[in-house]
Amino acid sequence: MKTLKQLGEFNFINAVARQCAGRDASILRGIGDDAAVVELRGKTLLLFTADMLIENVHFSRTQPARWIGHKALACSISDIAAMGGISRYALISVAFPGDMPVSFARDIYKGMCKTARLFDIGIVGGDTNCADKIIIDVFICGTVKTGRYITRRGAQAGDLIFVTGCLGGSQAGRHLRFVPRVRESRFLVAHFPLNSMIDISDGLVSDLGHILEQSKKSAVLRKEAIPLSPQAASLEDAFYTGEDFELLFTLPRRYERQLVSKWPFKKKVRLTCIGEIVKGKAEIFIKDKYGNLKKAEKGGGYQHFRCLS
Repeated sequence: MKTLKQLGEFNFINAVARQCAGRDASILRGIGDDAAVVELRGKTLLLFTADMLIENVHFSRTQPARWIGHKALACSISDIAAMGGISRYALISVAFPGDMPVSFARDIYKGMCKTARLFDIGIVGGDTNCADKIIIDVFICGTVKTGRYITRRGAQAGDLIFVTGCLGGSQAGRHLRFVPRVRESRFLVAHFPLNSMIDISDGLVSDLGHILEQSKKSAVLRKEAIPLSPQAASLEDAFYTGEDFELLFTLPRRYERQLVSKWPFKKKVRLTCIGEIVKGKAEIFIKDKYGNLKKAEKGGGYQHFRCLS
């Protein structure tokens, strides 16, 4: 009998998506993207997303409780931003060990509440339970105008691939303190016809791979163009470690000069063209400064079922 570890996290998600597929015409995008997209009457769509953070996987109890709370909410905010939307309401469910100090639990909520205020999000409910480890599950409902949401499946051959910020070295602390790229997403969606977008949570190779698989395309990345953070240990760190929470998107080439010249966040958030979408079967090729191509190894990033025995 095949185990979850043998099947792998993403294959399991794909199987569940097929199993749960329905015929409700109001569901424009279901399982398999950063958020689900549901159509209501009028010109507004609802976005739904959820993220679960687990102690000793996404954070440790030795880290500041307020930053743990911030990350718990920010992960879901980042997913909504990657769909081109704005986060509105949150449900937060937690499981805490019974012997955990009340002050630590309250500080986790202080971190979440502060981040909610910064992004004008209403925390409207949730659930509490007891467990051996800290578990925080955040569900966010967001909105986006009809025709403005961006998915992973629209990349076209000839699109340029862009990324915000720098990649790699997130485990040095940035994975707790990152700022979701909401402003950047709003600017992009308002001014440019993006063909696809995702936030980088599982690593550049893994998350670009999601776009390529759903768009049925390949990509060529320029090795020298990858923007490494000062904390990045290597190029492989940027490729595979994950939890950078930067935006990765594709855009028709003809908009490159306009995007670069109008980018309003130059002093704080870097914007880099790192490659191009090409025809092919969901493969990533790395081009060095001499023009040599090497296929990137698939995988990398954190896949949860690998931890199962």
